[in-house]
Amino acid sequence: MPRTNFKELLDAGVHFGHLKRKWNPAMAPYIFMERNGIHIIDLEKTAIKLDEAASAMKHIAKSGKKILFVATKKQAKEIVSEKVKEVNMPYVTERWPGGMLTNFPTIRKAVKKMSSIDKMATDGTFLNLSKRERLQVTRQRAKLEKNLGSIIDLTRLPSALFVVDVSKEHIAVREAKRLGIPVFAMVDTNSDPSDIEFPIPANDDASKSISLIIGILCQAIDEGLNERKLEKDKEPQLKDKKVIRKELEIEDLPPAIIEAIVEEEEEVDVDTDEDANDDLSVEESDEDEDIVKMVDDQDEE
Repeated sequence: MPRTNFKELLDAGVHFGHLKRKWNPAMAPYIFMERNGIHIIDLEKTAIKLDEAASAMKHIAKSGKKILFVATKKQAKEIVSEKVKEVNMPYVTERWPGGMLTNFPTIRKAVKKMSSIDKMATDGTFLNLSKRERLQVTRQRAKLEKNLGSIIDLTRLPSALFVVDVSKEHIAVREAKRLGIPVFAMVDTNSDPSDIEFPIPANDDASKSISLIIGILCQAIDEGLNERKLEKDKEPQLKDKKVIRKELEIEDLPPAIIEAIVEEEEEVDVDTDEDANDDLSVEESDEDEDIVKMVDDQDEE
């Protein structure tokens, strides 16, 4: 049963593309026609691609892996943070910090720094600091929370990436491709879908269009999580990798998704010594300065 229909996509304005002069020729297979100088997206193909992407995301969620959502456009930020938070998936709605995937251990250190500051507030260390020092640490914590708070539970590289605008998030897409992470994306008529495993041809500028697509995908993820919970209750024993792979091949999923689900990724555990965080000095170490600088650089552009 299709997850959406032609009328629902039409009402959300998913079919509106960009001006003809701004189009990307690679999007030709997904363009239905041109009207008043604007390309119209073929909604029948959108529905098919959306079903494929939702099915793949459901399987990833069912396997217990994470999908990282990336949407830094103004009209997409609130929608993504609201809907994705409901299914407990990580997301990035502020500027994409370069190296978030390719230099993941450093990102984890920044996240752990937030935890160490929180620990200072609970164990009484804050009381031993001067007013100026407390203000510095509090500001640092707020800045880290703004940029990295939404990925605090992402302890390993995500199994897949979802992007709202391929052109705007090209750095994130490039990092994912470099690491072999499959990419799902909303692609408008001015985007290049050739490097995207699961392109969803759709209007990536209208909030209604973004909300509909994200809502359908999050619903699929929720279904996968519920099925995983039911299976865990019935079958507490772990399945063999070969059995899992065979089941996924029967489902006719793309090889990239099968690898993402089956592959056992090692937990990225940075700074395992918990005691190392107990004595957090206000005078930042060189390593801490690099982490803070990484976050500060986002606000300079």
